[in-house]
Amino acid sequence: MNNLNFTIISFYQFRKLLNLNRYKILLKEFCFFHKMRGTILLAEEGINGTIAGFSSSSALFEKKLKSLGFDNLELKYTYNKFMPFNRLKIKIKKSIITFSLSKLDVEKNTAHHVSPKNWNKLIESKNTLILDIRNEFEYELGTFKKSFSPKIKKFSDFKKYIDHKLYPNKFENIAMFCTGGIRCEKASSYMLSKGFKNLFQLKGGILRYLKEVPKEKTKWKGECFVFDNRVAVKNDLAIGTYKLCHGCRMPLSRKNRLSNKYEKGVTCPKCFDKISNEKKKKLRERNKQIHIAKKKGLYNPYIVYASSDFF
Repeated sequence: MNNLNFTIISFYQFRKLLNLNRYKILLKEFCFFHKMRGTILLAEEGINGTIAGFSSSSALFEKKLKSLGFDNLELKYTYNKFMPFNRLKIKIKKSIITFSLSKLDVEKNTAHHVSPKNWNKLIESKNTLILDIRNEFEYELGTFKKSFSPKIKKFSDFKKYIDHKLYPNKFENIAMFCTGGIRCEKASSYMLSKGFKNLFQLKGGILRYLKEVPKEKTKWKGECFVFDNRVAVKNDLAIGTYKLCHGCRMPLSRKNRLSNKYEKGVTCPKCFDKISNEKKKKLRERNKQIHIAKKKGLYNPYIVYASSDFF
């Protein structure tokens, strides 16, 4: 790890929380003081977040979480030369991952966790249904060989897929995976409550697999979408080739960016005909202000900052 890199911490834990405002205040004060950015969600069922800062601050942040009682975190570290977040957001929500109104015991009742080193053996079995439970656009960027996508637009749609299409497979071996693991926790808890028997999930999700499994042994094809300014990562968590459209917030391939409907920071082929002229005008103005701020050395939340800019 280069000391000039930012450390990115992705984490979650299902644990019953009371007095959510207290957690929000304490975490906000800590992150603000240590110049950390990202998003943290708090709910009565637990915590979910991804934030970035200097390595020393990140180590202290992990200790802070543990001091607040989060001692069973699913936690992953990655590194990036540039700050991957524009600002700090800490929100209190009804749930840390939206899925179902059903009361689920996610803390105690989820699929069997399979480590990255044992995942290949599981998904190579002919008797295993390999299920990518992420959104359809994420699946299109990359997935495991022979995996199946329910073609959902948002994660909450996966409940309908379980109830109406997946239920006949409830006695099959099902190997589930998502980006970091949290979606599998919620979905598998619901599936177990509906009578599914043989459920397995990739521990730590795709991100842990890409970090721990060597490229020559990987069963992964393509890139993995991440919800920050890196857009996508590949083997060994190297930065991928996709960029984000600021008009529709969708990932763009090199081919997309060669289209005459692509305008950096404004539109892409996916949204060119859907975005109003008024919104296009506002996006162009925002780009103009970013350019002016860069030129004058002024702060703008949408400028991509290196670690040297934080000293």
